Amino acid sequence: MFKSKVEEVEILSPLKGEIIDLTEVPDPVFAEKMLGDGFAIIPNEGRLLSPVEGKVVEIFPTKHAIGIKTKEGLELLIHVGLETVELNGEGFEVMVETDDSIAVGDHLLSFDIDFIEKNNKEIITPVVVTNHNDKVKNFSKISSPQVAYQDLVLKCELK
Repeated sequence: MFKSKVEEVEILSPLKGEIIDLTEVPDPVFAEKMLGDGFAIIPNEGRLLSPVEGKVVEIFPTKHAIGIKTKEGLELLIHVGLETVELNGEGFEVMVETDDSIAVGDHLLSFDIDFIEKNNKEIITPVVVTNHNDKVKNFSKISSPQVAYQDLVLKCELK
């Protein structure tokens, strides 16, 4: 009998800050996991790095969110702040383009935390695996209240 190798994807922290459970995000779309499962970070620096190796599949026109697909087929949505779509890209600078191949730690975008907060927006940043129902057998969340760039945050055992 052959033992099948369990395939696992590690998702590293794209931000430096405080990690919180997705259910604690004050937005029902994320808290009720309508878009998928994952985690959220309250950043204390305005630099977003790639949490995985993959490809940029979408950059929202308002620059506040990026979609990434890993080589294993996981689809991630990183949404900087809440209601930040209303800022129409102001306070955000994107460093990548759609279809770019990215490595772990690549600089994806910069954002101005003070500007976002002054405009009455939350800086909480959900990181969601949008196709978890199709692709993920099991999530292992690494619990540590404070994370630095590239700390291991989530292990996804693939189906």
